[in-house]
Amino acid sequence: MTETAPKSTISQNPDIRLLGKMLGDVIRAYGGDKLFRQTEYIRSTSVDRYRGVAGADSSDRGLGALSLDDTLDFVRGFMLFSLLANLAEDRQGVAKEEGASFEEALIRLRSEGVDDHTLMELLSNSLIVPVLTAHPTEVRRKSIIDHKNRIAALMAMRDAGRDVTPDGDNVDDAIYRQIALLWQTRPLRNEKLFVADEIENARSYMQQVFLTALPKLYMRWEKALGHRPPGFVRLGTWIGGDRDGNPFVNAETLRYAMARDGGTAIRHYLEQIHILGAEISISSRNSDTPAAVMELAERSGDTAPSRADEPYRRAMSGIYARLCATHVALVGDQPPRPSALAGEAYATPDDLRADLVTLANGLAAGGGGALSTGGALGRLIRAVEIFGFHLATLDLRQNSVVHERVVAELMKAAGVEADYLALDEDARVKLLLAELSHNRPLADEWHDYSEETAKELAIVRAAAWAQKHYGAGAITTYNISQTESVSDMLEVYVMAKQAGMYRVAEDGTPSATIMSVPLFETIADLQAAPETMKAFFALEPMRALAQARGHQEVMIGYSDSNKDGGYITSTWELYQASSALAPVFADVGVSMQLFHGRGGAVGRGGGSAFGAIKAQPKDTVQGRIRITEQGEVIAAKYGTVDNAVTSLETMASATMLATLSPDKIDAGDEARFRAAMSELSASAFRHYRGLVYETDGFRQFFRQMTPINEIATLKIGSRPASRKASDAIEDLRAIPWVFSWAQARVMLPGWYGTGQALDDFADKGLLKAMASEWSYFQTILANMEMVLAKSDMGIASHYAGLVEDQAMAGTLFGQIKGSWQKAHDSLLDATGQAHLLDANPALNNSIQLRLPYIEPLNLLQIELMKRHRAGEADPRIGEGIQLTINAIATALRNSG
Repeated sequence: MTETAPKSTISQNPDIRLLGKMLGDVIRAYGGDKLFRQTEYIRSTSVDRYRGVAGADSSDRGLGALSLDDTLDFVRGFMLFSLLANLAEDRQGVAKEEGASFEEALIRLRSEGVDDHTLMELLSNSLIVPVLTAHPTEVRRKSIIDHKNRIAALMAMRDAGRDVTPDGDNVDDAIYRQIALLWQTRPLRNEKLFVADEIENARSYMQQVFLTALPKLYMRWEKALGHRPPGFVRLGTWIGGDRDGNPFVNAETLRYAMARDGGTAIRHYLEQIHILGAEISISSRNSDTPAAVMELAERSGDTAPSRADEPYRRAMSGIYARLCATHVALVGDQPPRPSALAGEAYATPDDLRADLVTLANGLAAGGGGALSTGGALGRLIRAVEIFGFHLATLDLRQNSVVHERVVAELMKAAGVEADYLALDEDARVKLLLAELSHNRPLADEWHDYSEETAKELAIVRAAAWAQKHYGAGAITTYNISQTESVSDMLEVYVMAKQAGMYRVAEDGTPSATIMSVPLFETIADLQAAPETMKAFFALEPMRALAQARGHQEVMIGYSDSNKDGGYITSTWELYQASSALAPVFADVGVSMQLFHGRGGAVGRGGGSAFGAIKAQPKDTVQGRIRITEQGEVIAAKYGTVDNAVTSLETMASATMLATLSPDKIDAGDEARFRAAMSELSASAFRHYRGLVYETDGFRQFFRQMTPINEIATLKIGSRPASRKASDAIEDLRAIPWVFSWAQARVMLPGWYGTGQALDDFADKGLLKAMASEWSYFQTILANMEMVLAKSDMGIASHYAGLVEDQAMAGTLFGQIKGSWQKAHDSLLDATGQAHLLDANPALNNSIQLRLPYIEPLNLLQIELMKRHRAGEADPRIGEGIQLTINAIATALRNSG
């Protein structure tokens, strides 16, 4: 066992003790006394060993006494304990960071001399968007997450001193009942997820959380600012539009996503109007009615005698009827509670908002404005502003090589160019610009295109349809994976032109309803990004497009750059690229909007969002940022309204601070620090590439040591694990790459190469200065420190025992273990700590609490993998492996 912190730090908060005891009672009641005693013995001996209790180092862990059936039940119990511990810690605010609230950010900025006018001007031009993706890192079924959220709601009642639920149940009894249901709920999916399932899963978060959380946040922010802020925080999604490597996403899934999400928004508005109609009972006999409200009432068609003197209710009847008609037009059927009145569908969300504002202005006309835009009506107006008829802006994404083939086929079929793929970059750009100088389409409706080209044309046409019916905010960006050149960006506009999303005016001025967004994701692409964007802006039509829009987005990828070059090189190249892009944008007078493609694990850009945003290079945030949210991170950050409020506020406050707060280090120190980072990055890159891509046998070592093949059997996503039918690491997706190392407790993508680089760096005093003064370097070390604390070379050595060639395994694992120790020792030296996470006791306690529960799961997983790989066909072995993957991921929290 590798020591990372004093064992005395293990502690529990009261919620964990309460929920853990209830879980034990459930296991005894439903699993039997034998299972309870076995589980308790394994738990207590493992905890004692971690606490350093005398005599607790015995090799008798109690695992050998478990039958296969006992093993499945035991793993479920430990998985559920971690789930409940996560819930308890989230409620206690373990994840909250100092200064992360909007109010704290305002206090700090005002103390630094930033006035309210500057703040409001920033917010007026800001855009902050969490973008939900379907990347498969969430191992838990939604049923499990739903039970967890019900327990969280019951615990909140308990906090409020309530003994009885609104339904009359005893609160503690209700919590116990939910835990009993959890115990008896199947934790694994029986069937592989389809794209429609992923759309529905994300939609449930939007419906149950975001529709409430965002309007609630804006009401708070309005009070803090003393002004009504614009809708600068919005919601995005990739699910239904991301085709990169996913053959199951097509025009039909896009239309399905739009209808399901849009219908959810409209039904929410209908429910809120129904509630308001019951509440706003103002009679014209007791109050003067403004003419605009009366006009709405007269147009409503509501002639019920009982509401003859209630103009607001009649007006809302008309609004309700029009929204019902909108639901029919966009979704294709009536809402659950249809209107008895006839109404004309709203053409745009702005038309709906205008009617609601008319009501709000009428209510504000008397009584000193006491009934104005506050309360439910104010939140509804805000919701319409944010969510429109689309709920979340849907991004398109596809790989650039697909676009090349599609455009080549379109040109050949139209007689423009017989062999587009054979052209060099300059010739391609010239030809693409010529196509973008007029409105004549390349696509012929009657031509028999290949399946790929027909599919891509259907996608862009479906996107144009979505913009027309759901509003301009429905789809705004088209992300291009593997962007290497300007032609990659122009090809998207050529495709958009086929659906009318790119047009040229009579005077030659271009316009587009969708933005072509490059995704720079490999080290080479990141290094070339500034020159690529400089060349893009040098094209007059593209510069005119960006200037008319006011901003241009660039996406930077954390996952593939990390797999390509290792942790420290990835973070540094991302930092360098962002810094170098800023002046390119400034030269053409266009705001830069960075889209950060982060994952949950540190090896995929995970860690503290607050720290990551604040640590961005100067002048690169500019009040505009989009960040991918995926897998287990969605449930952790947005599983409940309270968690979502905290997470969204964290993003907003960090963005304001990163944009407006002055630098803490002077130019001279920054230059020294940057030079040091370049040296560290080059060294770490050599070590990382040397191991992962240049060592004979490493591919086999990785695939045999980790559960990568077993992870591929999990039914957690609709995409395949590899981009190609290959076992090459280059073709493996970043998610299973990171996930498998986490399961084996190595966490290699989050630190390898950094230890050697830090150890080799001569000026240790400079490293200490960087660790104490530079927020960027602090964030790097903090994320790596968390990964090192969750890794365990002792457990990892057991996984190395799975490798068939033990001589090779001994050499490679010895190299990894030595590098881990260098990373551990160098980090402590730079930060001046005696143990990992000394400066973050809350996180340390959280991790230390889980370690005794993870070790038995790892050991059981290894034993089951041995039996499975030896050819044992008992289906319980495969189920047990999948359960241990689920349980370990739940305990580690951000492992994918």
